[in-house]
Amino acid sequence: MDSIDDNKSAVPEIDKPEQLLFVKFFRGLPQKPDGTIRLFERDANQKRYYTFHGDDALYIAQNVYKTTSVVKYWGGDSSKGLATCILSHSAADSFLRDALLTRQLRIEIWGADGTKKGGAAWKLTRRASPGNLQDVEDYLFANTHMSAAPIVMAAKLGAGGENKIVGVSFADASIREIGVAEFVDNELYSNFEVGIHSSGLSPFPLTCILTHVQHVHHCTLQSLIIQLGVKECIIMQDESHKDYELTKLKGVLDRVGVVVTEKKKGDFNARDIEQDLNRLLEGEMSVMSLPEFEMKNAMAASACLIKYLSLLTDESNFGHYMLRTHDLSQYMRLDASALRALNLMPGPQDGSNKTMSLFGLLNKCKTAQGIRLLGQWLKQPLMNVEEIEKRQDLVEIFAEDTELRQSLQEDHLKSVPDLHRLAKRFQRGVATLQDVVRMYQVVIRLPGLLACLESYSGMDERLKDLLETTYITKLKEYSGNLENLQELVETTIDLAAVEDHEFLIKAEFDETLQELRARIKDVRNQMDREHARVGDKLNLETEKKLKMEKHTVYGYCFRVMRQVLTRARRRMQDAAAIRNKSEYHEYTTQKAGTYFATSKMRDLNQTWNELSAQYDRKQNDLVKEVITIVATYCPVVETLGGLIAHLDVLISFAHVSVHAPIPYVRPKIIEKGQGDVILAAARHPCLEMQDDVSFIPNDVELIRGKSEFQIITGPNMGGKSTYIRQIGVIALMAQTGCFVPCSEATLCVFDSILARVGAGDSQLKGVSTFMAEMLETATILKVGRRSATANSLIVIDELGRGTSTYDGFGLAWAISEYIASEIQCFCLFATHFHELTALGEKVPHVRNLNVAVHVGECKNGNGGRDITLLYKVNEGMEFLLIVSLRKLPCVMKYMAYSDPGRQDFLSVCDQSFGIHVAELANFPETVVKLAKRKAYELEDTEEVDLRATKCSRADIDEGNAVIERCLAEFAATPDLEALDHAVLLERLRGVKNKYKGELEANPYVKEVLAGL
Repeated sequence: MDSIDDNKSAVPEIDKPEQLLFVKFFRGLPQKPDGTIRLFERDANQKRYYTFHGDDALYIAQNVYKTTSVVKYWGGDSSKGLATCILSHSAADSFLRDALLTRQLRIEIWGADGTKKGGAAWKLTRRASPGNLQDVEDYLFANTHMSAAPIVMAAKLGAGGENKIVGVSFADASIREIGVAEFVDNELYSNFEVGIHSSGLSPFPLTCILTHVQHVHHCTLQSLIIQLGVKECIIMQDESHKDYELTKLKGVLDRVGVVVTEKKKGDFNARDIEQDLNRLLEGEMSVMSLPEFEMKNAMAASACLIKYLSLLTDESNFGHYMLRTHDLSQYMRLDASALRALNLMPGPQDGSNKTMSLFGLLNKCKTAQGIRLLGQWLKQPLMNVEEIEKRQDLVEIFAEDTELRQSLQEDHLKSVPDLHRLAKRFQRGVATLQDVVRMYQVVIRLPGLLACLESYSGMDERLKDLLETTYITKLKEYSGNLENLQELVETTIDLAAVEDHEFLIKAEFDETLQELRARIKDVRNQMDREHARVGDKLNLETEKKLKMEKHTVYGYCFRVMRQVLTRARRRMQDAAAIRNKSEYHEYTTQKAGTYFATSKMRDLNQTWNELSAQYDRKQNDLVKEVITIVATYCPVVETLGGLIAHLDVLISFAHVSVHAPIPYVRPKIIEKGQGDVILAAARHPCLEMQDDVSFIPNDVELIRGKSEFQIITGPNMGGKSTYIRQIGVIALMAQTGCFVPCSEATLCVFDSILARVGAGDSQLKGVSTFMAEMLETATILKVGRRSATANSLIVIDELGRGTSTYDGFGLAWAISEYIASEIQCFCLFATHFHELTALGEKVPHVRNLNVAVHVGECKNGNGGRDITLLYKVNEGMEFLLIVSLRKLPCVMKYMAYSDPGRQDFLSVCDQSFGIHVAELANFPETVVKLAKRKAYELEDTEEVDLRATKCSRADIDEGNAVIERCLAEFAATPDLEALDHAVLLERLRGVKNKYKGELEANPYVKEVLAGL
């Protein structure tokens, strides 16, 4: 971003009358939509700059300059004037990119209207939003890699009895493709979430248009938005301001940070869709003969989509779009919380640490199209085992052959431009000769890329054949198709001039051009001779003191440096008797020296300008012809770009797998509904890459019918969350075809990964911590048949923490039992409710795990305990839970709150309405009833906690000391973690008998035991 001083020096002051005229015009403008930045493009001294006014000026001052001191007021003081802030061209471009891609703002760019006079001489020239960048793409993002191209989507709902028919249409304008799908969904639109997620176009930011949304479940909508990278959602305009469903939908979109744009109901009218699609689609076949045309709701969505993108106003779109039907069931579903829990995509909190997200960790791609495809694959893990194994085979090739991998990355892929965006420049009619040369440079590098792939010398013929069919055969085909392009460029373009960054048509290519080039060359030679003549006359060396240059204003002229100027003038005066002074015409004196010319030089410059103009006009005609011909190769170039992206991502997978602290391994993948999850020495891929982290690996066994549901207990910061999340990350990596951070791995295919993790507050958006976790959990439970199935992986972390102990435990128990008994899928449940481990006695396939803690004597000798977190996950309940069976948490809570002064605090904090919130979140009725019963049972057992003790402080301290000695001796039992339940109980009885006398003699301990 430019500094404040740079911006001040780049723009002039605008006089008062002009300010007043503009203020009047500005205040007469219609109100802009919320979240829109309006800026005005101005020119001064051949420099472009922008002004921002009103609230936008204050926004720029606070967010760009970080100070309001730069704000000026036009037409008055700070109370009556118009706040104004200025940004230079480069600073504004940087801000606008950030506004669209990061801040999710709309922009309106106003420019001078030469057809009007006075203060109204402005018109809207460009507008853009996070989901539609077409107006600004060429100049804002021309030299910037976009990790995701905007995809626009429309959705139309229709009635179908109890269910809804959902029609969707989505387009990627950069590759000129429209996709449609239509499917039946229930009233919560859970299948809508699946359908949109599964779209082959889904890696890009999305504009989603929905109409007549009834009973939309906002968790489903959240999942749709985050899985696809939705930036903008266009909904039907609520003209009555009484549509409850639209109001609710807006609230959902606002909470997930999506820009909302409203459109009229008429935009979804499909009356002209046949005619519109026939104009846009390639080929001669009528759209009426296509099966997609029978998807009435999808066609209505397409009508809105076409109008929103203004596709029919650009004739270059005609006959170049493709229409495809997309399979909605080939990808794993991910809910919004899962993407957040797995740290799938980078967030603003990651800063410069790219390995904080899975995308950042795996992104060793060398091409822009590869980076985009990586984002797509991470959001669309495969379900087909055969396709997964093909990717694994290719990753194995590149992982094992280091020389091949490095050569492909550094010698070939690194130099490939963004072919999709390059092709789009030709399609939009804004390509230049430089773009032609960039495409040519890709073509001439293809033989080297082919030779590199053909050099693979692995012994496995099956892998050789896969490499041949996936890449080599296709590259040969593309290279052959592009041979004529190479020949065209070499025939028409002056490639020698390219080395000097000049992009010209060869003069030899056209007779007229050749003649003009010869005349221009002759004029240039005459200029050189005149330069030498003047140097001789003035006795100045032409290489050092007298320069011939092309000035931006005066054209070709001479420049003499200041220190030489005085002597030159003296010589001119001495020769006045024999020379005419008018022969030398002085133009200007600047810091670099004085510019002047002779009469002959002025004539030659004029001739050169005339010839160059003729040459440029002729060349431009030829350039247009060349660009038009090259544009016909765009389909091949786009297909080539897709193949190179595929290669780039798989090489990136191999690179990361090999260079990890401990190399990744190839996982064995088993068909959906079969097999187990067995991971040896599993690690979290992102966490092990952080500085100063020595990661402790853990084994994982999720066995069908034996340990499908696992409850993990342990202290805070002990590693519970990391353990359950790394399993989800590994499962996702495996289904994208990547190797995984284990020493050995076997996984079944999951149809979805669903999560409820973290306790992050959303109170600024009107959602409490507890309400947020209830809504996320309801997504899993309420939509059980559609969302969580027997083939899903559910990850739940610290559920129920945001409400009272009673409600929290009741809900945690009810939800756990529902998942374990009804859904019966693989589930990892990390919890602080130790009582929850008793579920293992009721449901046979529930397994209890704990994170290990070492308790030893404190080294300072004061009798205290030294606690060390081992980050190792072991089977069984924690020993503290075993000591008191299910009641010890109540005992410890009683000890903590035995001070009568804490009674009021306890009673206030434990009176909550958590189960009521769960009802509001549409939990299944059976879950709510069970939660109420378990909360009542826990509250009944903890009534003792609420009574004040009558014991003295001395009795309490002595009693606590006895209990601590008893527990410490039990904890010191050799091989405690390896002992079974019966042996542990016998050991506990022995310790209890040893301290029986002390326990019975202390009134405080007696009071505690009586309460149990």
